[in-house]
Amino acid sequence: MNLDHVFVCGNPALDFAATLRARRTARFEMFGTPDRLTAWYVESGLVDAVSPGQEADVEQAKAVREAVYRLVTARRLGEDYDGAALTVVNNAARTPPAVSQLTPAGRWTQATPEEALSVVARHAIELLSGPEVPLLKECGNPECTRTYIDRSRGMRRHWCGMESCGNRIKAAAYRARKKTTPTD
Repeated sequence: MNLDHVFVCGNPALDFAATLRARRTARFEMFGTPDRLTAWYVESGLVDAVSPGQEADVEQAKAVREAVYRLVTARRLGEDYDGAALTVVNNAARTPPAVSQLTPAGRWTQATPEEALSVVARHAIELLSGPEVPLLKECGNPECTRTYIDRSRGMRRHWCGMESCGNRIKAAAYRARKKTTPTD
């Protein structure tokens, strides 16, 4: 089942925060059901399998997602952290994370929803306390609210991803130029 989860932000915590799309306009929720949340955890590569979740797991994931988004935005803008958001992320990180096991086929990580969420929270903590903070940028598409890590040469990247936003904006700009160009 393809759920259109996109992983373009450069860090799982940023991709997790981006699961509420178009925050300033249409707001599209990617975690509508426990199955969609579980699919995100697996598609992200953080774990290989997640035990069945409940609606409460979705609500907890949304709370952590919004806390991560607030913390990332504050860090990107050089503002102070929101105390409640810190508490939410730190509490999620206190849950022991999923533990990988070695199997004849290789590494396998089975998680509960709480363990998978703990992995996301720990990624957020590592990111926000690490050396890549100066590389955090918000996508240049006014309708997109993804924050990404700009690892491009000279930090000249403008879009969270070319496929998701860059091509769309460039095509719109091209069409607008063509409309205003006089024809002879």
